[in-house]
Amino acid sequence: MARAKSSYSCTECGGQVSKWQGQCPHCQAWNTLVETPREQARPRFVPMGGGVAQMRTLGEVEAGDEPRHATGSAEFDRVLGGGLVHGGVVLLGGDPGIGKSTLLLQILCHMSASHGVLYVSGEESPRQVALRAKRLALDAGAVRLLAEIRLEGIEEALAACRPDVAVIDSIQTIHSDALQSAPGSVAQVRECAAQLTRLAKASGTCTILVGHVTKEGALAGPRVLEHMVDTVLYFEGDTHSSFRLIRAFKNRFGAVNELGVFAMGEKGLREVGNPSALFLSHHGGQVPGSCVMVTQEGTRPLLVEIQALVDDAHSPNPRRLSVGLEQNRLAMLLAVLHRHAGIACFDQDVFVNAVGGVRITEPGADLAVLLAIVSSLRNRPLPAKMAVFGEVGLAGEVRPVQRGQERLKEAAKLGFVQAVVPRANQPKQAIPGIEVIAVERVEEAVATIR
Repeated sequence: MARAKSSYSCTECGGQVSKWQGQCPHCQAWNTLVETPREQARPRFVPMGGGVAQMRTLGEVEAGDEPRHATGSAEFDRVLGGGLVHGGVVLLGGDPGIGKSTLLLQILCHMSASHGVLYVSGEESPRQVALRAKRLALDAGAVRLLAEIRLEGIEEALAACRPDVAVIDSIQTIHSDALQSAPGSVAQVRECAAQLTRLAKASGTCTILVGHVTKEGALAGPRVLEHMVDTVLYFEGDTHSSFRLIRAFKNRFGAVNELGVFAMGEKGLREVGNPSALFLSHHGGQVPGSCVMVTQEGTRPLLVEIQALVDDAHSPNPRRLSVGLEQNRLAMLLAVLHRHAGIACFDQDVFVNAVGGVRITEPGADLAVLLAIVSSLRNRPLPAKMAVFGEVGLAGEVRPVQRGQERLKEAAKLGFVQAVVPRANQPKQAIPGIEVIAVERVEEAVATIR
């Protein structure tokens, strides 16, 4: 089959040339030419019935709730916002061997009982996929399998069987005959993703694209790939640990920053019913430098233990190291602690860690980090069963955080009897089983460590 002719367009100015060059001849930018299919002359579109296409006001459009397809995994449905949406496109990225194919095969096997499903494998042979299903003890008799990397062949298969759910594993292995570049290149990934997205919207097939990640942890391919799809999910976790996290960074049909927790076992990935238990250490007694904070991941409150170790520095430049927290924010919090609470750490090495490998990006962890540092510096443990949350400003004030009521209720449900919170988050009505200590300043919070 003869390949369609292609040209090269500049990502900076949009200029086109027939052959690849290192420098764009139009704007003189370097390494900006990418391969694109040469546009064919298309007939003028004529709407059905003739005339011109009719416009409607936004009020005339019916805006009902999108029907959801349950995947059989409550954690995966939570991250998606309730399940797969008719015609939605999901992009799932993660490190090699993290469990992406395992999870999707489990989901397809469960959904095949009531939905038409198709698994397109571009990396593994049908025998390899069958061996995985046998190893996981899955009932894969109704799962249709296609080992194909040509975009045109995949489109023909989707048009022929019209499945309810289709998995493309992975988008970086698919190539189109319209382009001459190798699979995985920027042009191929962009073109194949665009064509599959159009087909999903036209046919109503829920499509899940598996994406590779770079060594920096970002999705491989052009950034426009994340703009095309409806939902972007990242599979996180250490390959040496059995726990896996799925985090939503974009979702047109649900909340972003939602979190799903799984554990890898011999029979595949299983859901974790109480994720807070993963991020809390079980000490024999009270230890200095340990503080439990309540963070918010989407709509789910999680209790995470923050550990700090403050030790005498043995070099002119004391070390500041944080794992799971922002390092620049740690330096800022130490300056606030010195200026407003009179506690100096300029001659101390400070190490801060979020237990369980979770990454905390919200500022609500500030107060817990400060109390953990002071506890380690003074070698005095915090009161037992105490939870902390709150943002700390440069002026030493403790600012409120979102969903304070839900955080307190989650802490009380897990047996915590005391909480240090910003005064603005103090509940109007007492929450049974937990005593709330409201503070306005950093020095007030530090006074809780006696």
